[in-house]
Amino acid sequence: MFYSKKFKKFKNIKHCFFSRKGGFSKGIYQGLNCGKGSRDKKKIVYKNLSFVSKKMKINLNKLFLMHQTHSNKAMIINKRNKNLKKFNSDALITKEKNISLGVVTADCVPIILYDNKNQTIGCIHAGWKGALSGIIENTVKKFKKLNSKNKIFASIGPCIGKKSYEVEGNFYKKFISKSKRNRIYFSKKNNVKKLFDLRKYVNDKLIKLNIKVDHVNHDTFKEKSNFFSYRRSQILREKDYGRCISVISLIS
Repeated sequence: MFYSKKFKKFKNIKHCFFSRKGGFSKGIYQGLNCGKGSRDKKKIVYKNLSFVSKKMKINLNKLFLMHQTHSNKAMIINKRNKNLKKFNSDALITKEKNISLGVVTADCVPIILYDNKNQTIGCIHAGWKGALSGIIENTVKKFKKLNSKNKIFASIGPCIGKKSYEVEGNFYKKFISKSKRNRIYFSKKNNVKKLFDLRKYVNDKLIKLNIKVDHVNHDTFKEKSNFFSYRRSQILREKDYGRCISVISLIS
C-alpha cells in the first residue's frame, strides 16, 4: 500500500495505491489481482476487491471501477447515473459523497485527482494511447464543467519506469507526429530501440493544465514482488496478467 504525502494531508479524502501484496489470487495472478478484465476467477477478484474495501473502510458497492479501453473518454458520476452497472471510460469524476473511484493498472499510469476548492475527486487510467489522445485534458475539462474555478491536485502512482520502457521506431513516430516537442520524452537505447518516459509525459501534461502534481514513484516492471506488469508478463510469455488498483474516496 502506497500513499501520496500531499493527499494524506487532505481531511476529506482517503486514497491508496495498492500493491499486489495481500489478496487471494494464485499462480500468475498471485496476490491482490483486482482486474475484472483478467482471466482470474471472478469470485477471487471480487474477494480481492472486498479486501481493498475493508482496508480503506469503504463500501464495496460504492467502489466504482471502469471498463478501461485506452480511450480518451472521461465520465462524471452523479445522482442520475450512479446506479449504472458499467462505466465505459478511462477516467471518472464525482462530487458525490461516500463514493470511491478505482483505476486498475499493470504498467499504465494511475492518476488520482482532488479539487480541494470544490470537493471533487477523479481518477485516470493513462496508458500511452490514452495520454496521447487526450484523456488527461478531457478529464480536466470535466472538472471545469462542474466548477470553472478549481484548485486541482494530482498524484501519479506506480507505473512502468523509463529504463524499463523500450519502444521501437513506429511508437516514437506516433509521438513526434503529434508534436516535435515530444522528443524530450525519449532517449536512445540502441540503433533500433528507444526508451520512453511515460511518467514525465503524463506529469508535464498535468502541469501544463495548472495542476499541482506529486509522485508515488515506483517502477511496476522492475518491482516484481510489488506490482503486476503487462510488459513483464509478455516477456515471460505468460497467458495473462494481474492488475493493481488505485482508489480515491470522498468522505462526508
